[in-house]
Amino acid sequence: MECPFLSQEVKQISYANFRERKGKNMGEFVNAAEIFGENVFNDAVMQERLPKKVYKKLKETIEKGEELDLATADVIAHEMKEWAIEKGATHYTHWFQPLTGFTAEKHDSFITAPNSDGKVLMSFSGKELIKGEPDASSFPSGGLRATFEARGYTAWDCTSPAFVRQDAAGATLCIPTAFCSYTGEALDQKTPLLRSMEAINIQSLRLLKLFGNTTSKKVTPSVGPEQEYFLVDSEKFLQRKDLIYTGRTLFGAMPPKGQEMDDHYFGTIRQRIAGFMKDVNIELWKLGVSAKTQHNEVAPAQHELAPIYAEANIAVDHNQLVMQTLKRVACQHGMKCLLHEKPFAGVNGSGKHNNWSITTDDGINLLEPGKTPHENIQFLLVLSCIISAVDKHAGLLRESAADPGNDHRLGANEAPPAIISIFLGDQLEDVVEQLISTGNATSSKKSGVLSTGVSTLPDLMKDATDRNRTSPFAFTGNKFEFRMVGSRDSIGSPNTVLNTIVAEAFCDACDELEAADDFATAVHNLIKKNLSEHQRVIFNGNGYSDEWVEEAERRGLPNIKSMVEAIPELTKEENVVMFEKFGVFTKAELESRAEVKYENYAKTINIEAKAMIDIAAKQIVPAVIKYAKSLADSVNAIKAAGIEEVSVETELLAETSALLKETQVALKNLIDTDAKACGMEDGAAQAAFYHDEVMKAMSELRAPVDKLEMIVDKEMWPMPSYGDLIFEV
Repeated sequence: MECPFLSQEVKQISYANFRERKGKNMGEFVNAAEIFGENVFNDAVMQERLPKKVYKKLKETIEKGEELDLATADVIAHEMKEWAIEKGATHYTHWFQPLTGFTAEKHDSFITAPNSDGKVLMSFSGKELIKGEPDASSFPSGGLRATFEARGYTAWDCTSPAFVRQDAAGATLCIPTAFCSYTGEALDQKTPLLRSMEAINIQSLRLLKLFGNTTSKKVTPSVGPEQEYFLVDSEKFLQRKDLIYTGRTLFGAMPPKGQEMDDHYFGTIRQRIAGFMKDVNIELWKLGVSAKTQHNEVAPAQHELAPIYAEANIAVDHNQLVMQTLKRVACQHGMKCLLHEKPFAGVNGSGKHNNWSITTDDGINLLEPGKTPHENIQFLLVLSCIISAVDKHAGLLRESAADPGNDHRLGANEAPPAIISIFLGDQLEDVVEQLISTGNATSSKKSGVLSTGVSTLPDLMKDATDRNRTSPFAFTGNKFEFRMVGSRDSIGSPNTVLNTIVAEAFCDACDELEAADDFATAVHNLIKKNLSEHQRVIFNGNGYSDEWVEEAERRGLPNIKSMVEAIPELTKEENVVMFEKFGVFTKAELESRAEVKYENYAKTINIEAKAMIDIAAKQIVPAVIKYAKSLADSVNAIKAAGIEEVSVETELLAETSALLKETQVALKNLIDTDAKACGMEDGAAQAAFYHDEVMKAMSELRAPVDKLEMIVDKEMWPMPSYGDLIFEV
């Protein structure tokens, strides 16, 4: 999103007007409860504004998936329009999530053609609410649509409420939609997610019925995504072409201090950042996004925002709003929000922990173990099915978190390893071991009391299980935390995969148990079977250790180190069969997504390579030559003054010249390597070449440049340093 301020204006807002903003921000009272959801066409608004029959019909559509007739849609559209106009809206848009990784929208005004008297009316029909028609040829389709075949459709997702977004364009009514091709294939993140939610709902209800539950009517996956991000000053951002073009720094030497003192994590939030966070919260609360937790993350200039849980499809929409709001509000505060997974080499990157659980419409969490999990047979079956699903489809789950930026994080001792494993904690691991070794679990480890050793402090209840921050898939009380997801990524893909693989495991379990003569014996045997066959994926130790990499290989666990290696998981026969069985993806949709991802990877690395070439050739090399000339001039001037001792200057000149030559050789190599990659046919081979050869050439160019940054006069270096970026914000 483009920043609406010029650099000078940024400076004025950031500094000259700081006192005024400071006073306003500190003195302004915000009642979160009063403003929460005020810009959302939520259930309360619908109950108030819609006729009872229309409201009932809409609720049936949402809850039961029934069709919405056009007459009912017309009434809803009219009331939605009137409500939006009261909020200042002049336009509406079908807000969707194509395979670009971002959201898309086309704005249409409510105005009609002028009447004979020259006046216009404000109109919005049920047809316009239900269906839109964007140009599908202009979005990634992986061959599902030919370039000349333009027609595509957006379809209203009535399970996610419409909202009014207020920004520089005024107020716009945003209608969450799915996006499909003219022939019906999904071209977005939303459609497969909704399909997967239906799949896990059906299979979960089958499982609950086996345990005598006839009251729960719907089971929904709930998600709470933690969003990490960096903030940098806008003026400094605009001096970094690599950040502008790619979202990450392609060059940069580490400053004297990084994150090694651990003083940024949970540290006092700077006033400039606090003002930004306050405005972000206000914007999100108005949109019904339950932003709850905010804090400094590990790396300097890094922060985190976490919401309360929401239904999976709403959580996906909300997370997109979070990312958009972070970027927009950052601009208003004279900053830029960096969502790239690894904007700075040498300091922690950013992820997005995807907290996932399954809950019934009457409040039952299927992942709640209770105080005695060894006696909770339903929970143990659910747990064993999830363990089975994750082990069976580890590669697919890894692929769902794969992107070019995440390749810099996963396996780099700062994020989960690239190896999928499950952390259960001491309590559940003990129960599992009992079941596997003896066939019965007779006890569960109890929580205890943590004594602080300070008489004035109360003793604290101690959880029965610690947490493991190195595990990519960790059980944390009554949910699983999938910690691999990249900070820029839509959470649509990982949750689609999670929902589907668990639905398959539930389906297999139900097929077996429904046919059993003795349910009690059958469920006991199935739990033990699942745990015994898939215990290899359970690991409670240090996921960052080299020993674990070796151990995982002995266990036969896949270690998929890059996006290019992960993409083939989409089209493996067993995965295609699963997705088609539950109606989540067709084979054609999976093949198209694989093609889109190969193309995305190749384009991403190509842009990075060309950016490096541009920066090195136009900025760095000329700056180094200028510096070398100044050294040479110094040597000559000193000698002319009659001083023969110029060893320091000569040594610096020699070192600079040597590194400059190395830079020029590496630059020429990158130019040639990238040109060769560009000439290849799109697809897996090209993506692999970019990963193996172009990335290598980029690293070879970066190495001498980063050394030169530590030599060249700071006043001559053409861009802000890491220290400038992460400590001066």
